[in-house]
Amino acid sequence: MHTQYQDYKDGDLTCEAYIATDENKKGKRPAVLVSHAWGGQSDFERGKAEKLAQLGYVGIAIDLYGKGNRGNSMEENAKLMQPFMDDRAMLRKRILAALSFAKSLPEVDGDKIGAIGFCFGGLCVLDLARSAAAGVQGVVSFHGLFHAPNIGEQKAITAKALILHGYDDPMATPEQMVALAAEMTKASADWQIHAYGNTVHAFTNPEANMPENGIVYCEKADKRSWQAMVNFLAEALA
Repeated sequence: MHTQYQDYKDGDLTCEAYIATDENKKGKRPAVLVSHAWGGQSDFERGKAEKLAQLGYVGIAIDLYGKGNRGNSMEENAKLMQPFMDDRAMLRKRILAALSFAKSLPEVDGDKIGAIGFCFGGLCVLDLARSAAAGVQGVVSFHGLFHAPNIGEQKAITAKALILHGYDDPMATPEQMVALAAEMTKASADWQIHAYGNTVHAFTNPEANMPENGIVYCEKADKRSWQAMVNFLAEALA
């Protein structure tokens, strides 16, 4: 496997992608963006990019916050994330810059782009789907946030969407899940929601262990959700 960091731009801001590829594969292939949780790009997302490369994709861990901007505490993470929650147009612009960067890579088939995201990153990839950007065929949200962006008229969503959700997640309530389903249906999206019972937020992260905040790893949901993603991407990026 070949891995490298590569800078890209959103306007004047420099962002840093981590790219993983199987060097034994030749020619263009689909790419899958990995959108990070609220702390910024970390070993967790870079590891997912490598697992995606093992599946035959170009795995690209993207950077919403800018090179070197990372959080090391819940307070720092919230400070980094909140501006994007308050300005979803900025969030859309930032993730579209990552999409443009991915399409520019010589090994990437720009008509076959997927994206997966975790927590805040789940919201980001849903916003990528909401943008109806060309080439985006499928997005997967793992324990993501569901808040609608409310930034103007919603175009028809052309990317397939898979939402992998802990039913007891305090950050994404059953009512918000139903509202997301209604939003996706109104936008003519091809959507699926898989809800895992007795499962809360951050269920894919083995280091998540804050039950008082509804943040706990769940091995069963982690394995089931990854397999669901594998099947979904095989269909969406075929």
